[in-house]
Amino acid sequence: MKVSGRKTGSALSHAPENWYAVDWRRVERNVRGMQIRIAKATREGKWRRVKALQRMLTRTLSAKLYAVRRVTQNQGARTAGVDRELWDSPESRRLAVDRLKRRGYKPLPLRRVFIPKANGKERPLGIPTLHDRAMQALHLLALEPVAESTSDPNSYGFRSHRSTADAMGQIRVCMSKGGSAQWVLEADIQGCFDHIDHDWLERNVLMDTAILRKWLRAGLIYEGQFQATKAGTPQGGIISPTLANVTLNGLERELDGHLRAKFGVGKAKKLKVHVVRYADDFVITGVSQEILVSEVRPWIETFLAVRGLQLSEEKTRVTHIDQGFDFLGWNFRKYSGKMLIQPSKKNAQAFYRKVAETISGNKAAKQADLIRLLNPLLRGWAEYHRCVSAKKAYSRMEYLVFQKLWRWSKRRHPNKGSDWVRRKYFHSVNARNWVFGVSMVAEDGGRRLLELYSLSGTAIKYPTKIKGEYNPFDPAWEQYGEELRQERMLHSMRHQKQLVKLFMSQSGLCALCNCALTQETRWHDHHLVYRMHGGADALSNRVLLHPHCHQKVHAGTLAVTKPVPQ
Repeated sequence: MKVSGRKTGSALSHAPENWYAVDWRRVERNVRGMQIRIAKATREGKWRRVKALQRMLTRTLSAKLYAVRRVTQNQGARTAGVDRELWDSPESRRLAVDRLKRRGYKPLPLRRVFIPKANGKERPLGIPTLHDRAMQALHLLALEPVAESTSDPNSYGFRSHRSTADAMGQIRVCMSKGGSAQWVLEADIQGCFDHIDHDWLERNVLMDTAILRKWLRAGLIYEGQFQATKAGTPQGGIISPTLANVTLNGLERELDGHLRAKFGVGKAKKLKVHVVRYADDFVITGVSQEILVSEVRPWIETFLAVRGLQLSEEKTRVTHIDQGFDFLGWNFRKYSGKMLIQPSKKNAQAFYRKVAETISGNKAAKQADLIRLLNPLLRGWAEYHRCVSAKKAYSRMEYLVFQKLWRWSKRRHPNKGSDWVRRKYFHSVNARNWVFGVSMVAEDGGRRLLELYSLSGTAIKYPTKIKGEYNPFDPAWEQYGEELRQERMLHSMRHQKQLVKLFMSQSGLCALCNCALTQETRWHDHHLVYRMHGGADALSNRVLLHPHCHQKVHAGTLAVTKPVPQ
């Protein structure tokens, strides 16, 4: 891609006068270079050098710019903390960079909010101010290389390119064969984020201890009242998931070391004890119930107690694979020796309640509006479960949703017959009948059918599990990481074929700054000749840009052009 306009490659020795004048490619290169050095020092065990490099990184202008961009481009950018301050203009973001200083820094209390959980309960969140979020993002840049380099191989939550599907894949590896472990310890930590011991974090998290202590003890404000925080890391902070991961790191490696020391290498291997963790949820496999109850669980309880945590007596249990167990919304069970992984009943019931509430809450809505509300829900649920044996669950859910929509349709026309209602709200599409849809006017002036997402039409695809040793800050894994990024970006775009073509034509890079397009950065579809000026929707008139690069172009600073074919 070719860029024309004012030069952006200004030196980064001082903050730019214009937010749009930042050379983001240079910023990312500087930050990543420092992170690679931190990770290398971590692998070599040079802890004094790690701290020196972390201190250097958090004081660089590149890291501060990167941190401010992160908190102003994510979904929480429009949610203010207790100071009600938002950085919603280029000038406010530029000034925010100058405020990211260690000297005199004092975080404000968190704003307490509650969000509903799938089980009907509420999850407490602590919302920091944007300034505190940016400080957390800044120090997270220095902590992440350490956390990644010391993480357990089979820890999958809140880590680069790792997902629940990878955790599921590892359980399949550990338990699907005839000679695999047949017992599993389903572990649940009681209020993990709320009970992590502050003293343990300050002693063991390799980052600026003074800054960490201030965050942990900032307190929170709920209904106008200040509440002190004596334990835990607040859910809602950018750095909190990484702190929780660091707290539980070692669960896999240290347990393996304990078993090897007690039983010897050969016997320990025969015990088939494997840990699979996603954030604070984990399962541990074993060759027998006895080894999990008498040896593994007591060790786990001791490991957690040192960190101020404990297992939930109600939710922690040892189960045989023939009886099955639930993990991350899936049910793992063997039938006649063959493992079957399906959406769990609890997950399906919670999803159906959400869909039913959406339909019931929109009795008077237009059919098109209801479809637009339901399609993201249906597609999201189907996509999450497409990596397991979900065809039966899809068909069952599709039938339940159809029944709910049929009652919705009949209720709107009590004086009409069933045939009339069917012809109005349901259609036949190819070999599919009873398709809930409505005819709409397309952009080209023709007609098209806006239809409900077909759950049963979702293709099942078992993913390739990420390699446990992958480290995004190790140059040796650079090519593997790039292949993973492009593969998973294409997976997220696969329902938008034109975006896939644009992504491939740009080699997965932003057309303006030439930096990687990722799930974290997101992307915008930019028209080279604006549609209001007669620009077409053809691929030749479109490119993919980062959101901040898109803002830069529309601010009039730069123009983007397609390369001339050679």
